[in-house]
This record gives sequence, structure tokens and C-alpha cells, in this order.
Amino acid sequence: MHSIPDATTVALFKERLRQVGIFAELFQRFDAYLKKQGLQARSGQIIDATLVPVPKQRNRREENEDIKQGKVPEAWQDHPNRLRQKDLDARWVKKNGVSHYGYKNSISIDVTYGLIRRHVLTPATIHDSRMLPALLDGENTEAMVWADSAYQSTVVDSVLKEVGYEGRIQEKGRRQHPLAAAKARNREGSKTRSRVEHVFAQMAMVMGGRLPRCIGLARARAWWCLRNLVFNFLRFTQLQYGVVQA
Repeated sequence: MHSIPDATTVALFKERLRQVGIFAELFQRFDAYLKKQGLQARSGQIIDATLVPVPKQRNRREENEDIKQGKVPEAWQDHPNRLRQKDLDARWVKKNGVSHYGYKNSISIDVTYGLIRRHVLTPATIHDSRMLPALLDGENTEAMVWADSAYQSTVVDSVLKEVGYEGRIQEKGRRQHPLAAAKARNREGSKTRSRVEHVFAQMAMVMGGRLPRCIGLARARAWWCLRNLVFNFLRFTQLQYGVVQA
């Protein structure tokens, strides 16, 4: 019987793969395979982001302040073993009154098949709209781009128009600018936009949650690239055979 590699061996192997950038290449190769199977990105794209936590750091307030400023807390500098367990790249962000520490997984899926075509992982403080140019899939058959109100801005509108896209961005109300005229448009687009939420929900419920088993931005990017790829494996299985296997 063949021996099964232990956890350390697997971790070292994954780290070697990360160092040579193989995960991004695998993602692109599988996307090319999807196209050969007739699953070309169609009917426009939906862009969204979700916060992804990291293991609780249990830092003191002054330590978090140092991290925000890009510094290594003085108390950690003489304790390399402790430092290795700290994620200095993740960031605090507040959403709906709740503080989160971690990263943000931004993705673009196509409307027809719901497959992830582009993805970017950033610290949680990076605003969603800043990642939009990197998420636009120029190979989609349609020029429509759906996104929620986090992407609504004159800059986003200009970027989309400049490269020939038609924005279907959810509108949000502002002082003295009520949403009455836009409510119908928002309702019309919400059914399409909600499809990207199904992707995040499946990752959380079927794929073992969202907590990365790694520390640091570089490793987190590799980890989430692999998870986005695995989601596409599962989605392809569902499209081909009508089943999803965890």
C-alpha cells in the first residue's frame, strides 16, 4: 500500500506550487478547458466581493495600530515564532457596524453559467470599486456589467464607458436625491445580481467555510485562487451532470 503524505509534506508541496505561481496558471488552464467544452462566458458579467476572515489574532490595540501603519509591533520583533503566527497583511474594516479582520475576495462571474472568470484577493480595506478594472472579462459575449451599489461612482461609470461596457450598477439614494425613479431598475437587476451571492454561499456551506488555513497576503491569494478554481470544478460538474459533490 502506498503511504499517504503527512500534513507537513502536503503543506511544503503547496508552498512550492505557490512560489512558482502555478495556481493562477491552473485557473487559466481550466477556464480555457471550459471554453473548449462550449462554456464560453455569455450574457454579461456580475461583479461582487465578500469579506473573508483570518484566524483571530488576539492583538492588543497598540499592536493593531502598528500593523495599520505597516510596522511590526516591537513586542513581536524578538519572538520569531510568535511573529510567524501573525497576519500582518490582513486589515480591519467595518461593515454594517461590525468589525472584520481579513481580506476581500472579489470575483466576476458570467451570467449564463455562473462560473468565476476573474478574481482578485486584497486586504479588506481596499474598496470594491478599485478592483473593477482587473475583474472585467473582455471575452464575455455581452457588454453588460452588473454590480451592487458599492461600485456606483462617476469613476466606475467612466471606466466602463471608456472600454465599451454598459453598466447595470445598483443605484443608491443620496440626500435630496431619492431613489423613486431608480427602484424599478434596481428590482429588475437584483435577480441577476443575486446569482453571485449563490457563489459565495456555496463556498461557505459546501466548501468548508471561508477561513483560510494560511498566513499573509501571498499565501492567502494562492489559497483563494485554489478555492475559486475548485468552485469552478463543482459548478462544471453541476452544469454537465446536474449534481454538486462536496
